[in-house]
Amino acid sequence: MTIPFDIVGFDLDGTLLDTSGDLGAAVNHALGLAGRAAVPHSAVSGLIGGGARIMLARALDLTGGADGVDQDALFGELLAYYDANIAVHTALYPGAAEMLDTLAAAGVKLAVVTNKREPMARKLFGELGLSGRFTSIIGAGRFALKPDPQALHAMVAACGGGRAAFVGDTTFDIGAARAAGLPCVAVSFGFCDAPPQELGADAVIDHFDALIPALRRL
Repeated sequence: MTIPFDIVGFDLDGTLLDTSGDLGAAVNHALGLAGRAAVPHSAVSGLIGGGARIMLARALDLTGGADGVDQDALFGELLAYYDANIAVHTALYPGAAEMLDTLAAAGVKLAVVTNKREPMARKLFGELGLSGRFTSIIGAGRFALKPDPQALHAMVAACGGGRAAFVGDTTFDIGAARAAGLPCVAVSFGFCDAPPQELGADAVIDHFDALIPALRRL
């Protein structure tokens, strides 16, 4: 099976993994400490994208604003709770395991670039038994956050160079891919912060069964 890319990179939250259950629990833990009402699960996906600090700020805005809240302290509590409960509900999206297997069998190097803090990303993949699938895992802390392209350039270098594509679910992902000069695919089932067709990707897929055909068309 011929795939026209040497490297395929992925965002983590809302792209490879549905992390909404565990992120939502961490956000609601922090909100509870601030005396706020919990955010319903149906609203959690709208908070995610851009990193955990932005997620907390959105949650505070949704529940009454940030006035009088020590956001730094609350952010620390959120991270501590999430770190201790990082893989309770989180799982690969349907079709992701088979898709990763097919790409790897074709000799494609797999990578992750996420705005999640890198130690947490590595811990999460480790707890789910997925770490060995990826040539490179890059998270927040070493490079500027997406949509800055630095981390995507580093991903390509870490994988030994070659033609690369990126897969994501938000304007942060697609913006980073555009800035890095990489073809990009958006997943409609993630935590999209704009309508999927308006994210600016080269292709939009509704299931990972469609990713490899989409890559071949790019």
